[in-house]
Amino acid sequence: MSRPRVALIGSRGIPARYGGYETLFDELAPRLVARGFEVTVYCRSHYTRGRGRERRGARLVVLPTLRTKHLDTPVHTLLACLHASGERYDAALVVNSANALFVPLLAVAGIPAALNVDGIEKRRAKWGRFGRAVYALSERLATAVPAELVTDAEVIRRHYLERYGAGSTAIAYGVEPRAAHGTRALTRVGVEPGRYLLYVSRFEPENNPHRVAEEYRAVPGAMPLAMVGGAPYASRFIASFRDGADARIRFPGPVYGRGYRQLLAHAFAYVHATDVGGTHPALVEAMGYGNCCVVHDTPENRETAGDAAAWFRADVRGSLAAVLARLLERPEEAAALGRAAAARARVRFDWESIADAYAAVLRRAAGLG
Repeated sequence: MSRPRVALIGSRGIPARYGGYETLFDELAPRLVARGFEVTVYCRSHYTRGRGRERRGARLVVLPTLRTKHLDTPVHTLLACLHASGERYDAALVVNSANALFVPLLAVAGIPAALNVDGIEKRRAKWGRFGRAVYALSERLATAVPAELVTDAEVIRRHYLERYGAGSTAIAYGVEPRAAHGTRALTRVGVEPGRYLLYVSRFEPENNPHRVAEEYRAVPGAMPLAMVGGAPYASRFIASFRDGADARIRFPGPVYGRGYRQLLAHAFAYVHATDVGGTHPALVEAMGYGNCCVVHDTPENRETAGDAAAWFRADVRGSLAAVLARLLERPEEAAALGRAAAARARVRFDWESIADAYAAVLRRAAGLG
C-alpha cells in the first residue's frame, strides 16, 4: 500500500520561528513521516527563506502572500489550497479557524480536511469589528465543512459541543525538553542563570504584556524580567508599554531555537498572562523545562497547568506583583512548583502521543481507518 499523502496548511511555515502553529507543524511533520505519511508543509515566502525545500523528511512548498495584518493568512491559505487541489493528497490538516473559509476548495478537489481551530479567535482584542465577524462566521463553518474537527483543549472542545452540537477531537500541544548548552542568550539579554523572570508571548493585548510590564513596577528587589516577544503590525501597542518601562525589564525581541531553550532552562520563574486560547505552546514549553510557572487564572490555563502553577489575575491590580514577591521570598516554593510542572508536562504533553493522535485523525479523514 502506498504511503498516505498529507498536506499541512495554514501556518507561516517551518522551521518554527513565530508561534504555536509553526511549532506544531515543525514537531508534527517529521513524526508523521516516521509513521508512514508523505508530508508536505505549505510555507510563506517571507517566512521560510533559502533554497531548501525539504526539512526532516517533509517537503516544503513555499508560496507568496500579501504581508498585511488582515491579508497575510487568508491570501496564503487560498493559494495553498489552490495548489494542493492539484496534488491529489489523501488528506490535509488545516490550522486556524479563519481558514475554514478555504476548506471547501479542498473538498471540491476530493481532499478531506481536518481543521484545528485553536482557541476562540473572535475574542481576541486585536481584531476589530470586521475581524471578529469573520472569525464568528469561520467558527460556524468549522462545524460543517471539515471532515474532522480538532480542538486543542477540553475547554474549547466543550465550547463547540455545547454551542454548535459539534463533536471534535481534543489534542493539546507538546514539549520535548532539549539540552540547553551554554548561556550565550542570557548574556545577550543581560541576565544571569537563576536570577531573572521570563515572559514569552506575542505582544498582543489578549496576552497582557502591558499589564505584566506595569505590575512589575511593584515587585521588590533587583531581579530583572526578560519580556521575550514581538508582533507584526502592533508597533503602537508595543511602544505603549515598552517606552518608559521599569529599568529592570529587558526587551530582547523574539528569541528562537537554542537561545530560547537557554532562557527557559535558566529562569527563576516564567510568567504566563494570556486571556484567550486553548493549550498555549509557550506555557507547555515552560512547564516541560521545569519552570516555576506564574499563570493568569483562566479555564484554559487551569486545564493546562492544574496544581503545578502559582495563579494570579491579570485584570486585578496588584495580583501578579503579590505572587511574584511571595515567590522571590520563598525560592523553595518556586523550585517545588517547577518540579511539579515538569512532571505534569511529561505525562500530558508528550509529542509522540500527540503525533499518534494526529495520525489517527488524518487516517480517519482519508478513510483509512
